[in-house]
Parts: sequence; C-alpha cells; structure tokens
Amino acid sequence: MSFDLQIRRSALVGSWTARRNNAGAAALGAARGASLPQARFLGLEDIPQLMQLEARQWTAEQAADESALRDRILAHPDLCVGAFCPQTGQALASLFMKPVCRDAVAASRSWQDCAAQSLRAPHTRSLFGISLTSVDPQAACQLIRFFWPHALRQGWQDIYLGSPVPGLRRALQEGRAPDAHAYVHSRRSGLPVDAQLRYYHRKGFREIVGVRPDYFPHFDSLDHGVLLRGRIPLAGAWPLWRVVPFTLLRRAANWAGALL
Repeated sequence: MSFDLQIRRSALVGSWTARRNNAGAAALGAARGASLPQARFLGLEDIPQLMQLEARQWTAEQAADESALRDRILAHPDLCVGAFCPQTGQALASLFMKPVCRDAVAASRSWQDCAAQSLRAPHTRSLFGISLTSVDPQAACQLIRFFWPHALRQGWQDIYLGSPVPGLRRALQEGRAPDAHAYVHSRRSGLPVDAQLRYYHRKGFREIVGVRPDYFPHFDSLDHGVLLRGRIPLAGAWPLWRVVPFTLLRRAANWAGALL
C-alpha cells in the first residue's frame, strides 16, 4: 500500500469520525435545548397557569390576582415574559415590567406605588421590575436570556426593582445594626451583608435608590424594601442594536451572556 493511499484512507476515516462526533454533539445539544424551559412573551391565555405559579411562590397576601395579571399583560405585552416546561406546559417563571421615570421611583413609598400602571406610559428608557416569580432557577435564566436582546433592540437602558431584605429582622434582634438604613448599607468585603442584596449586587443592581418601610408584606424584612437600579449590559450601543438583524443580535447576546 502506498503512503499516499494510506493518508487518503486515514483522512476519509478521520473525516467520517469527525462528522459522526459532530452529529452526536449536535443531537445532544438539541436534546438539552429541548429540555430547557421555553421562554416567550405572555398572553391572556396564560393567566390560569400564571395564577398557579403565583400560588406556588407567594402568600395569598403577596400573590397577584387574575385582574392584576390581566392589567399587566394588556398594558405592556412586550414587557411580560414567561418560561414554561416544554413537556407539561406548566409555567415555571414569569417577569412583569413597566416603563418608569427615575423621579417616580424615588418618590414612591411602596410596591403598590411602583407597580401601578400609568394611564400614559412615560417617555423613558428605564423599566421597573414589577414581579419576578420563579420556581425553577433555569427558568429564571431563560427569561433573562430571552428578554435581553429585545431590551437592547428597544433601547432600554436600566431596570429598577424593589428587593426584600430578609436578614433585617435577625440583624436588628441581634444588635448588628441600629436600623434598616444602616443594615442595608452595611458591607463585608465590599458586598452587601444581606444575602438578597448581595445576590442582586452580583447581578448588576448596585445603586441603592432608597430604603422604604411598609414597602411590601415580608416577615423577615419587617415589611421593608430596598429600591435598586441596575444597568442593562451592552445597552450603551443601542444605535447599533437598532440596525443589526435580530437573529444576529440574539446570538451576540447569548454569547455575551456566557461571559458576564
């Protein structure tokens, strides 16, 4: 057998093996993708599933009722996202947002103030996160991954939200902080001492807009809430995202998300 023939045969076998391995990897990737929660914009037909999700996550006092869910979807259908089990269709996570001005957030005293739907949407590049409900960490990630390229295309720059402070009750009982304001601003190794605030800090919500008593019913937070602001990653390039094909924008956001 000539050396040339040996090389050509080896190349053919190697090429076939590579194609087989690539096909196997693609099939495995497709199977994993099919098993992930499926995120999409919400419609009124999703309300029964959303009500079940609310009941799983929140107390009766905290959960949104049918009327509130309907109002949110009708007011801003492009700012209401859900993630569903691909096998059962069960709602696993939901995210509701609304346009908001910074002055309105700063002036608000409670979650109801922040979440109330305005008769006319303000001219703004900011959003308020009304509610993030999730019983599955992967579903929550899929929500963000789905909405991010849409946020970039629409020019949204930042997001405000209200966070509980579940370590507050114990910190005050143990004398580790004199009041809620001091506890919220306490740091350890540059990070908030409260676990929930630390989580949001790592997700980019690093500006504390205000601390509000009687913000939202939450036992361990003594009903306090903290208004936070976070920048949407890559939002500064909005003029570019307006003209980039959306398929390419979605791929870029997915790629960047793996790095952030």
